Amino acid sequence: MKNLFLIVCAILASATGMAQRTSGNPLFEGWYADPEGAVFGNKYWIFPTYSAPYGEQLHFDAFSSSDLVHWEKHPDVLNSKAIKWAWQAMWAPSVVENNGNYYFFFGANDIQNNNQEGGIGVAVADNPAGPYRDLLGKPLVAQIVNGAQPIDQFAFKDADGQWYLIYGGWGHCNICRLASDFKSILPFDDGTIYREMTPENYVEGPFMLRRNDKYYFMWSEGGWGGPNYSVAYAVADSVFGPWKRVGKILQSDPDVATGAGHHSVIKGKGRDEYYIIYHRRPLGDTGRDHRVTCIDKLLFDKDGNIIPVKITKEGVRKRKL
Repeated sequence: MKNLFLIVCAILASATGMAQRTSGNPLFEGWYADPEGAVFGNKYWIFPTYSAPYGEQLHFDAFSSSDLVHWEKHPDVLNSKAIKWAWQAMWAPSVVENNGNYYFFFGANDIQNNNQEGGIGVAVADNPAGPYRDLLGKPLVAQIVNGAQPIDQFAFKDADGQWYLIYGGWGHCNICRLASDFKSILPFDDGTIYREMTPENYVEGPFMLRRNDKYYFMWSEGGWGGPNYSVAYAVADSVFGPWKRVGKILQSDPDVATGAGHHSVIKGKGRDEYYIIYHRRPLGDTGRDHRVTCIDKLLFDKDGNIIPVKITKEGVRKRKL
């Protein structure tokens, strides 16, 4: 009997140790979607959408970790009190460091036409955890251009130091040049302000990754409220493409979760170490806003193709920067 007790204790201790060595999925409690991952200093950060009815979706929390396993919540880093023109549906953050400050791009108000107020805003703080304040007092992108609803923005810095804003819903994606202070959009050399760069099957959620001088453009397909939500990608030699769809890299697994999509990617400590952060829905849960934030490894084959992600319940192992 004593030996059986010792065996059970050893099994429990082993299970506890394993739980501490892996992040588990979801990463933290609560309904959170559209997670933007970032690395600032020696910490990993995640800035998700607070997933709730649009009238309640009026603030953002942030989460930080030194090892991908233990996450600290930073509540209410930005809210509609700081953004006077936002009255519903604040979502899909993109947070970057630029010239010593932290800039928080977000969509608000879910505008349906160009007579409504809303679009893509930008806030600023001197700390990733905020508090963030409105940079402009109005949206940076306030119009529907090329059929792209001004949502799901991603700020991307190219190798030459030029910042771009890549965004768009309703099956259209635009790219535009950001001024160095993020207060305005600069025209391209031909005088145009917005360029459409919509690949096959694009719906929303654009993300750009530069690796080994190649540009990996990723986006979400399917419907965000359903089980067919997923992520696909293309590869090109320029931030402008051309983009030929390669295939899906993230989707539902009937044994794990459904609706895996709207992702971001962060680079770990290793030379070719990447993690994909995304949201998904618990099995059997069809609540519109019931989405949780998860993480898994993102791997490439020897030819530079992204290996389709196997979504897991375990998440990733502990890893400090």
